[in-house]
Amino acid sequence: MPKLGLGVYQITDEFACRNTVESALDIGYRLIDTAQAYHNEKFVGDAIKQSNIPREELFITTKLWLADTGYKSTIKAFENSLKKLGLDYLDLYLIHQPIGNYYGSWKAMEELYASGKIKAIGVCNFLPDRLVDLILSHNIIPAVNQIELHLLCQQQELLKLMKKYDIKPMAWAPFIEGKEKIFENPLLISLAKKYNKTTAQIILKWLRQNNIISIPKSTNYTHLQENIQLNNFTLTAEELDTLTQLDKKHSIILDLHDINEVYRLHNIKFIQ
Repeated sequence: MPKLGLGVYQITDEFACRNTVESALDIGYRLIDTAQAYHNEKFVGDAIKQSNIPREELFITTKLWLADTGYKSTIKAFENSLKKLGLDYLDLYLIHQPIGNYYGSWKAMEELYASGKIKAIGVCNFLPDRLVDLILSHNIIPAVNQIELHLLCQQQELLKLMKKYDIKPMAWAPFIEGKEKIFENPLLISLAKKYNKTTAQIILKWLRQNNIISIPKSTNYTHLQENIQLNNFTLTAEELDTLTQLDKKHSIILDLHDINEVYRLHNIKFIQ
C-alpha cells in the first residue's frame, strides 16, 4: 500500500474530479481514496479507465456508508461501488463510520475478502472501544483504520492500540481542512524555510516519518506535485518531537463522542 495517496472528499463536480484524479495518476499517485458517500465513485472510475495504468499498479479504496450497514445491504452497496468504479476488485474496502449494524457489514466483508473481491478490509473512525470490540468479535482484524489524524489531533493512544494489532493508520484531512490557520503555524513556517519546502510538505513528511499513510486532497496541480515530493529531505528526531508538542489531544473536525454528531451522520441520506 502506498504511503501517500489522493483523497477526493468534496470533489463532487464531474470535470473537477476526473481531471484531478487523471492529473494525480499522471504525476505518479497510485493510491486513490473515495467513498460511497462522496458521490464521485463513477468519476474516479472514469479517470482510472482513461489513465490506462495497469490495474495491478493501482491501490483503490472506497467506503461503505452507515445507511447501508448490515450483511445484505453491504454486499449490495459493495457491488454498486465496484460497478461505479468499473473495477473487478477493490484493494481496500472500509466501514465509513462506527455506527449502525457494522457487525453484519464486517461479516459480509470477511466473505468478500475470502472470495478475492477485496484484497484488504478495514474501518474508519473507530476509536479504541469500538475497535477492540470489533476485533474480539470477529475472525479478521482490520488491516487499516482511517482516522482524523493531524498535528493537532495525533491520536497517540489509539496508535499504540493499533500497533498492538498491526493495524495500519491512515490519516484523513492531514491538513485539518485548513482549519486553525495550520499553514500559518510559525514552527511549520520555520521548518519549511529551513528545508525549502512548503508547510504542507512538512506536515506530510511528519506523517511519513511516523509511518502514517496520508490521503491529502487537492485539486491544484502544483499542490498535487508538491505533496508527493517528500523523498529529498528528512526531519530530525528533535524536530519530530517538537511537532509532537502541537497535539491538542482532541478532535478538531469529527468528534464521535458528541451525540449531536451521531444524529447528524444518521441524517445523511442519499440515493444510490
